Formats: sequence, C-alpha cells, structure tokens
Amino acid sequence: MRPWKAVIPALIPLLLITLGMELAVRQGWVKSYLFPAPSAVFQVLLDDRAELTTAMFKTSASAVIGFALSAAAGILIAVFLSSSRVIQRAFYPYAVFFQTVPIIAIAPLLVIWFGYGMRTVIASAFVVSIFPVIANTLTGILSTDPHLRDLFKLYGASTPVTLFKLRFPAALPQILTGLRVAAGLAVIGAIVGEFIGGVGLGSVVDVARTQQRVDKVFAAVLLASLLGLALFGLINLISYVTLRRWHASEQSE
Repeated sequence: MRPWKAVIPALIPLLLITLGMELAVRQGWVKSYLFPAPSAVFQVLLDDRAELTTAMFKTSASAVIGFALSAAAGILIAVFLSSSRVIQRAFYPYAVFFQTVPIIAIAPLLVIWFGYGMRTVIASAFVVSIFPVIANTLTGILSTDPHLRDLFKLYGASTPVTLFKLRFPAALPQILTGLRVAAGLAVIGAIVGEFIGGVGLGSVVDVARTQQRVDKVFAAVLLASLLGLALFGLINLISYVTLRRWHASEQSE
C-alpha cells in the first residue's frame, strides 16, 4: 500500500491541472499556439510514436550511461578527496568550477572533442551530473560520527576497513541523495547535448521549435520528464531496499 499512498496524492493535482489546461485552451482563454491542449499533446504521442520512441530510446541510453559514469566517478573522487584535508583544498575547488560553468557554453567544445553523436551526449550528461555525487558523498563521508571513528581507531582498524565498514555505510543516505539530484541532471545534460550534437528528444524539441510545433515540443518534454522520474524512482527503490532496516528516512510512520 505504501507506493499507492505516495502516488495517489501526486496524481490528484496532475489530473486537476490537466483538466484545467484542457478547458482553458478549448474555451480560448489560452492560445493553442502558446500552450497546447493536453489532448493535442496526447495525439502527437500517438501520431508520432515511432519517431518519439526512437528518440526516447537514444536519450535514455545516453542519460543512463552518463549517469552511471558520474555515479562511479563521483564516488571515487569523493573518496579520494576525503583522504586528506590538503587534497580537499587542492582539488575540490576544481569540482566546484565544473559545476559553475554552464553546460550550454561548453557543449560546442564537447562536439569538437568527441564529434557528433552519442559520445557527446553522454559527456554532456556526465559533466552536468557528477558534482552532486561528489558533494553529497564527500559530505556524508566527512560527517561520520567521530565517536565511531575513534572506536575503529582504538581497535586498530586500517584505513580501508574504516572506509568500507564505517564511513561509506554511514554516508549512504547522503550518497543516495546526491544520486537523486544527479539522475535529473543527467537527463538535462543529455537533452542539452542533443541540442548541439546528438539525436534524441533534444533534437526533436529543436526541430519542432523551428516548425512552430508547440504540441510536439510538449510531447518530447513530457517524455524527457518521464525519463527523469524513472531514474529518480530507481534511486528511490534502491534507497528503500538498502536503508529501510536502519535509517529513519525509509522507515514507515
């Protein structure tokens, strides 16, 4: 019953907003060339399902690969940064720098480096989504209870043992939080990469924009949002499976 309790309250506002926008467009309160009726978007999903399905598959593959790479690299970088305060001061500002550079500004460089196609889209998804993983993992590792660290030290535990049996498990809630943020950002990065040098939902949006097909733009954006929600839901499932027995965030009220 727990999934339904989480889903049903979210569906009610969605249903009301959808019905409201349908009514607003049909009554002429909102111009259809500015905001299409939900029924028109649904019709596009049916009429162009072959094109949209292919684009969805390509965007999904790029976003998932970019997200997986950012998760693996982000956790490894955070572990490296946590090993020494000197290392943190030397390298962490560069991680922040990559986060502050707009992806749309460096996307043309990614095309030059990786060429047109899937590699550029994956690189874009990776660059956008890696920082939340680094930041949250590092915060979690550094926030380990000092009393527990002293206990491990008292029993002569080595640094790798302390990391894998204490600090990493203690940081797991923060790591999963970073992965939740990175999941959505990976989809955004993939879409931006496709604007510049890829084929997928991003290119569908770009072409539909030039054709003044607002309904098709909304259809592609809807699919991209569903992809982000799917990745977010996957991380939530992993969080529930790994944390439900011991962490308050996943325990039933």
